[in-house]
Amino acid sequence: MVTQEKQNNFVMGTYGRFPVALEAGSNENCTDETGKSYIDFGSGIGTSSLGYCNEVWADAVCNQARTLQHTSNLYYTKVQADYAEALCKTTGYSKIFFCNSGAESNECAIKLARKYSFDKYGKGRNNIITLINSFHGRTMCTLSATGQEVFHNYFFPFVEGFRYAEANNIDDIKSKIDDTVCAVMIEYIQGEGGVNALDKAFVDAVYEICAEKDILVIADEVQTGVGRTGTFLAGEQFGHKADVTTLAKGIAGGLPMGACLANEKCANVLDKGAHGSTFGGNPVCCAGASAVLKTVTGDGFLEEVNKKAAYFREKLKTVNGVKSISGIGLMIGIEFDNMEAIDIANAALEKGLLVLTAKGNKVRLLPPLTITYDEIDRGIDILKGILK
Repeated sequence: MVTQEKQNNFVMGTYGRFPVALEAGSNENCTDETGKSYIDFGSGIGTSSLGYCNEVWADAVCNQARTLQHTSNLYYTKVQADYAEALCKTTGYSKIFFCNSGAESNECAIKLARKYSFDKYGKGRNNIITLINSFHGRTMCTLSATGQEVFHNYFFPFVEGFRYAEANNIDDIKSKIDDTVCAVMIEYIQGEGGVNALDKAFVDAVYEICAEKDILVIADEVQTGVGRTGTFLAGEQFGHKADVTTLAKGIAGGLPMGACLANEKCANVLDKGAHGSTFGGNPVCCAGASAVLKTVTGDGFLEEVNKKAAYFREKLKTVNGVKSISGIGLMIGIEFDNMEAIDIANAALEKGLLVLTAKGNKVRLLPPLTITYDEIDRGIDILKGILK
């Protein structure tokens, strides 16, 4: 209890923390201060993509920390250059801006979209359409972009220039597009909004309309990217590559890192002085991200993610009280009959399983991409015990 009391006394109370102090981790399991072990089906909200202290990842991070931990972006570093090249080749994008979080990635994308239109069409073409139930971050601008009214409180005035359209309703998108719109911003799967995937026909129509009007498509893949859905980018499963894609969470295996990827059309919009980040592309983070990238793009890795995802869903179907299963790959939302998601999460914690929740009274699972079948089985057995 000492750690919890100390943290409550000296850290702002902005989080609804579970009553446990985690101390160490290895692979897909962690332990708290009392030595109790937990199977992690949340992986730090999808950040620890290779689990806890993966050996290859930890060696890369430690070696870089002993070599050069930081220089600022006033200078070049080989580790950032090598990683940028590898990520561009993997994703097919032309250039990247590195930052420290998903919100920062989305801020960069918003700035890029508005400058693209300003450079080409002049003032007045700055509105961005996002989707209802979307979540894009907690900065003032990304809160404004987030299509959930619950977040639009307290911090008035919010940033202007955002319109909210209903997901999977192309007529609603069309009704909000005019000559003042510069971009449409989507999540292929709305994670915080309930782990709900967009319909492919809707995505197709968004891309078609945007292409006709030279409106940029921004894909927020902060949660869906880096192999989470069984392909490196979720957009691959929808048959599209956005003009701009944002990444974070699992990109560096648990280190604070984000990336804004731009296609050839948008690659040079943000020129010298237009944007920046003191810690963006930090050498240690790039080393960790390189280890993640090499692992996730290794032979058979993503095929195994898809097999585990299918196995997960089949096992979940055997759990009493499961009403619906949503999401793609190892991004899973579960709705239960007559059970509150937070109650399930608390009960699971007591039994040694970490899970998340999402809007719509859903339990959300974002297990490490390296989770084993045995750990899936043991975690599902815990859920079965809770729901008997």
